[in-house]
Amino acid sequence: MNRSTVWHPFTQHALEPPMKRIVSTDGAYLTDENGKRLLDANSSWWVITHGHRHPEIMKAIRTATDSYDQIIFAEYSHEPAEQLAAGLIEIAPRGLSHVFYSDSGSTSVEVAIKMALGYFHNQGEIRDRIVVMEGSYHGDTVGTMSAGERSVFNAAYERLLFGVDRLPFPTTGDEQDTLDKFEDYCRLGRVAAILVEPLILGAGGMRIYGAAVLAGLKEIAEQHGCLFIADEVMTGWGRTGTQFACDQAKITPDILCTSKGLTGGSLPLAATLCIADVYDAHLSSDRRKTFFHSSSYTANPIACAAAVANLEIWRNEPVLERIARISALHRENLERFQNDQRFVNVRQSGTVAALDLVAPNSGYLADVGPRTRWLFRERGFLIRPLGNVVYLMPPYCVTADELGCAYEAIDEVASIVLGRS
Repeated sequence: MNRSTVWHPFTQHALEPPMKRIVSTDGAYLTDENGKRLLDANSSWWVITHGHRHPEIMKAIRTATDSYDQIIFAEYSHEPAEQLAAGLIEIAPRGLSHVFYSDSGSTSVEVAIKMALGYFHNQGEIRDRIVVMEGSYHGDTVGTMSAGERSVFNAAYERLLFGVDRLPFPTTGDEQDTLDKFEDYCRLGRVAAILVEPLILGAGGMRIYGAAVLAGLKEIAEQHGCLFIADEVMTGWGRTGTQFACDQAKITPDILCTSKGLTGGSLPLAATLCIADVYDAHLSSDRRKTFFHSSSYTANPIACAAAVANLEIWRNEPVLERIARISALHRENLERFQNDQRFVNVRQSGTVAALDLVAPNSGYLADVGPRTRWLFRERGFLIRPLGNVVYLMPPYCVTADELGCAYEAIDEVASIVLGRS
């Protein structure tokens, strides 16, 4: 086979073997070119919710292609986009009223940052600071890298990134420190918005914090007139146990970002939802107050049709019951590792479970990361650790036996990589 000319994401090709090609997907599984089936225990980077190629979503895509391809969204609208926007407002935290489409999680957050800064700019108020949580990850565009943790992910681009104000992660027992620090920033009068991943920091290591902290941050933001942005790109669509993570704190963000599970994982699409005040700040006879953002494929009709079908699945199928079942299975399976000396920080939020290998080094570049990933693949599992952080985030169609086998693989692989087999 000729050497591929494809450059893969987050891949050091000098160290990786040639990529296997996936030839088909179905339910919770991927099948590679050699016929090997792999349980997609990380939902193909967290996007697959109901399972690969859900029949209703595939049907909606095929039907949409009979009428649509891309349509310029600055000049026209179309029915899939209108249906989807109405459906999103219906299920989102109460008070969100407008929907702006983009293409990915990164762009949905980039849109949110620009909305927040434009909100104050258009009202003649100088607010130019964004507050974030340490250890967070919001994407790989320049704006979202700026808001994310400074690390090996963005070291090469440091000079391009703008400064943000960072809150300490609210570790158990120290939650008030996080709230107090946010209050300190707000008192300076320059904070435009706080941007957080609600309840769980994803790529930052699956770090989990409580709903009370989320509610406290929102209350402080309201007191000081700054906007609250919820990055629900990963946490939305049931991952933390509720449709959106913000639901658990009983809060409505001023701006909410969603992508990944928006189409059930079938096609790329993102949406940034906002309250009326944010939209109204850009509504003017003065064209200079226009929200100047777009991409060529904004609101792709076929992707929107897939997302509308996803909404129907949430309405008509027992999705929350499936999520509750997976959450319970995680709790049962994690129990065996609670006092296991090979692991620390055994934790769970809804359908997300994580535990840290006690390895000689930690973090994204931990030596155990690639070897652990390869060992999982040999055993028929797509489990892609974040360095020494092993996590499971399966599609909602996963069975108890399949999830149990994934935990058996974690047990076995941990012994091998730590030299205790």
